[in-house]
Amino acid sequence: MPWLIPDAHAQAVEAAREIVPRRLDRSAAPRSALAELLERKEVDPRVAAEVLERLEAAGVIDDTAYAARLARTRFAEKGRPGRAIAEELRRKGLGEQDVTAALEQISSDDEDTAALALARKKLSTTRHLPWEVRRRRTAAVLGTQGLQPGGDHAGHCCRSCRGTGLRIGSVRASRA
Repeated sequence: MPWLIPDAHAQAVEAAREIVPRRLDRSAAPRSALAELLERKEVDPRVAAEVLERLEAAGVIDDTAYAARLARTRFAEKGRPGRAIAEELRRKGLGEQDVTAALEQISSDDEDTAALALARKKLSTTRHLPWEVRRRRTAAVLGTQGLQPGGDHAGHCCRSCRGTGLRIGSVRASRA
């Protein structure tokens, strides 16, 4: 019965549909990463688009949920500020709408609290060093976390540390 034998297109779609779940079994991924994977596997772009659309319609691929989950974990585990998380989400190929929705769950008060905790931790581990070195290193740590030198979070850290005796003065990322 020749009508039961799948044609070449159906076989290509089925092969591509097997690639994506194998990748998603390891960890969640945005649509752009899956499209890149299918391209590396030399899947026809039309077949790849069809497979990704079907999986997105079925809810298997959800960039909004992926962005929200990544933002929550990066903030909770590493204390990353919103700007750094947004950069990472954009690098992973997520759209502005998904990035904005993901960052809405992180308030500026939460970012201030995380930055202050990071500054206090750095200041407490450098007690043996001269004050200027401590201040410079604390500013550098805040800068590597994506906090703007002299920005709101750094300023908040300065004010809060002054009140607790962990005064760090004005935060600057440069050594100039």
